[in-house]
Amino acid sequence: MGEQTQTQIQTQTQDQAQALIQPPRHDSSAASDIPRATPSATELSNAPPQTSSPPSKIPFRPRKIRKLSPENESDSKSSQIVVAAAETPKPLATKSAKSKSGQQQRSTALTLPRIVARSLSCEGEVEIALRHLRSADPVLGPLIDLHQPPTFDTFQAPFLALTRSILYQQLAYKAGTSIYTRFIALCGGEAGVLPETVLALTPQQLRQIGVSGRKASYLHDLARKYQNGILSDAAIVNMDDKSLFTMLTMVNGIGSWSVHMFMIFSLHRPDVLPINDLNVRKGVQLLYNLEDLPRPSQMDQLCDKWRPYRSVASWYMWRLAEAKGAPSTAAAVAAGASLQQQQQEQSQHQHQHTQQPQLLDPINSILNLGACAWGQ
Repeated sequence: MGEQTQTQIQTQTQDQAQALIQPPRHDSSAASDIPRATPSATELSNAPPQTSSPPSKIPFRPRKIRKLSPENESDSKSSQIVVAAAETPKPLATKSAKSKSGQQQRSTALTLPRIVARSLSCEGEVEIALRHLRSADPVLGPLIDLHQPPTFDTFQAPFLALTRSILYQQLAYKAGTSIYTRFIALCGGEAGVLPETVLALTPQQLRQIGVSGRKASYLHDLARKYQNGILSDAAIVNMDDKSLFTMLTMVNGIGSWSVHMFMIFSLHRPDVLPINDLNVRKGVQLLYNLEDLPRPSQMDQLCDKWRPYRSVASWYMWRLAEAKGAPSTAAAVAAGASLQQQQQEQSQHQHQHTQQPQLLDPINSILNLGACAWGQ
């Protein structure tokens, strides 16, 4: 009995030792309960490498491989979706870009093109100016219909035109023309009116032809600025309006009114508003039925709609004021226009109105009415 028990104990010990060395066997019924999946080559390649485990541990089960395979596939698909989503532009960004583009297009459409006016002596520019003024200010339409369009075809060298403007200061047309004719003869003709020629004339010589001592100093100051290079005909022609106004008002005896007349009738600048001219102000008062004469500081605001052809509109303000009995300014004569042109305009004015106002020098008439003073 003792031997039999000892034999059984030895057999059990051997079986336990063998169980530790060899993996347990599963019978067919147990194996059938666990679904067996044979991993494919792709699954095996995607599966993480298996490390060798000690013999005492249970080896990696197929269930783990089966669970990992769908997860790997889903991870792969999700990564592909993420990549595709990153490459595809977002609908919200597209709408935002379209909205921004649309706003830019609308802002561009609302920005009106800026009219760039040319010299009024350019062919067809006066007609363009009249069309613009009719559209910008319909009140001007009937006034434009009453008069022949202005002409800006007379040109003199800037130095000659400025000299002429100084000589006509505070004089009636007849007296100014007499002095100007003697001055031209003293210089040897209009072609001889040059800075060096004027500087060579003494105040005594100028006084002999009727030029006052003050005007002689004005003429010499203008000639010196030319000789020193501060001014020149080429620079004056090419300067913008603001710079030109600043430079010319530096000359003794040349004020803002004379600069405006020079810019309109000698240089044919299209957008000049003589805010100190009494007849232009009077014309604005009549045009808009204002109770009071507009102040020079109000003129810019009242006439802003005329840009960039305020010179042409100012010409019609002169005509309107003269038609209502204001003295004729004859601004074109003092600024360099021909006498024949001024006489033609005056003849037309006389034909339209039975009572013709006396033709006066622009500066003289304005000073008599207290509108401005020269040399300020």
